[in-house]
Amino acid sequence: MTEVVAALLWQGDRFLICQRPAHKSRGLLWEFVGGKVEVGETKQEALIRECQEELGVMISVEEVYLEVIHPYPDLTIHLTLFQGTILQGTPQRLEHQDLRWITRAEIPQYPFCPADQVILEKLMADGKEES
Repeated sequence: MTEVVAALLWQGDRFLICQRPAHKSRGLLWEFVGGKVEVGETKQEALIRECQEELGVMISVEEVYLEVIHPYPDLTIHLTLFQGTILQGTPQRLEHQDLRWITRAEIPQYPFCPADQVILEKLMADGKEES
């Protein structure tokens, strides 16, 4: 099983989503910023590194929002999504096709990676509770 981490980064009532590059597996689908945990790294260290590599920002890693195990045809991932805050920098498109800040209401407009579906459902449910 592949350990993967991702960040739920907020700006007011919007959160950051990233579009995968066309040449990668699940190309052009949307996802949360993050990536694989390397050997010898904690999940938090991996997420800080991925945000620096992919967005050029320094983040603080906060509590776990949700954990998901999802089988893809080529691998099974254990995805840990952390709440995070950008401490320094503005997200840049260093690896992704596109970046967007979206509201919960805009989630259905974007085709996301299948592993993220459970997370998106929770985000939309949590949004209903708050309104």
